[in-house]
Amino acid sequence: MKLTIKQIYDLAIRLGKDADLRGKARVAKKLKRIRQKYDELKPLEKEEFDIERLINPYSDTRILCGDKNKKVKRILAGIDIDSAEILLARQLSKINDIQLIISHHPRGIALARLDDVMGLQVDLLEDLGIPVNIAENLIKKRMAEVFRGISGINHYQVIDTANLLSENLMCVHTAADNLVASYLKKIFDKNKPETVGEIIELLKTIPEYKKASKMGTGPAIFSGNKENRCGKIAFTEVTGGTSGHKDIYEKLSQAGIGTIVGMHMSEEYKKEAEKNYINVVIAGHISSDSIGMNLFLDELEKLGIEVITCSGLIRVKRFKK
Repeated sequence: MKLTIKQIYDLAIRLGKDADLRGKARVAKKLKRIRQKYDELKPLEKEEFDIERLINPYSDTRILCGDKNKKVKRILAGIDIDSAEILLARQLSKINDIQLIISHHPRGIALARLDDVMGLQVDLLEDLGIPVNIAENLIKKRMAEVFRGISGINHYQVIDTANLLSENLMCVHTAADNLVASYLKKIFDKNKPETVGEIIELLKTIPEYKKASKMGTGPAIFSGNKENRCGKIAFTEVTGGTSGHKDIYEKLSQAGIGTIVGMHMSEEYKKEAEKNYINVVIAGHISSDSIGMNLFLDELEKLGIEVITCSGLIRVKRFKK
C-alpha cells in the first residue's frame, strides 16, 4: 500500500491528537476557537491567515515543500534535516529511490510558528493544579521570548535546497512529542516509581534510552539525588514546542509536584528547579525525540512504507511484520 504525502501528514496529525495529554475534546475546542477568529477577520487579514491552522492544532508539524499528492514507498527520516541530509537523500536515491524526507525538528513556517504550539502547555499546567491565569500569563511571556528568539533565523534555507533538488520535505514535531509524552506517562502510571533512582532504572528499560546510555547520552539526574522520593511526577518538559517559563517551577512546587521528567533543561532552569526543591530527571533530548518518531514511523511501516533513518534518530521498532 502506498500513501500520499498528504495521507502521511494527516496520519501524523491524527496520531498527535490521539496521544494529546489534553484530550481530544480540548483539542477540538481549540480548533473551534481558531475557526471563530478566522471567520471574524477582514478580507485582507484572511489573505495572510495560515489556513492550515483551521485543521491542524500543531503549528510545528507541516508539509514544507513538494507534491502533497506524491505516492510514497520509501522515506528518509531524521531528527534534524538540513541541506546535508537533503543532499544525502539525493545520493541515496541513486540506489533506493526516496520519495519523502521527514524531519522531526521544524523548519520553514513550522519553525516560524513554533511559539503558537506552546499554548498546549497552559492546559497541561492547569491539569497539574496551577491556576490557569498564572499558567497562561507565564506561558504567554515565554511564547513572546521564543518568537523574538527565532525571528532572525533563516527559516527557509533548507526548504530552498529541497525545492532546488525537487525533494519532498515535511516535519513532525509536537505530533511526535505527544506520542512520547503519552507513552512515558502510561509506563510511569503502570510502574509507579517511588524514588528518583527508580525513575532512572525505569527509563533505562526503554530501548532508546538504553542505547543512549551506551552512547553517553542516557537519562541523568539534574536536580536531587537517586534516594529522593519522587512525589508527584510531571512531564512538563516533553511536549509543547520548547521549554516553558523558568518561573513556573515555583508554581509547580506549590502545586505539589515533586519531580519533573523532561527531554532537556538549561542551567538557568535547573537552578530554578533546585531552588524550589523539585527533582529533575532529564531522559535525553534526541533519545526522547527518537521514541516519538519511532512510534510514528512504526505506523508507516505497518502500511508498507520503507524507512531509512539518519541525523541521530535511534530506530527501534515496536511491532513485528
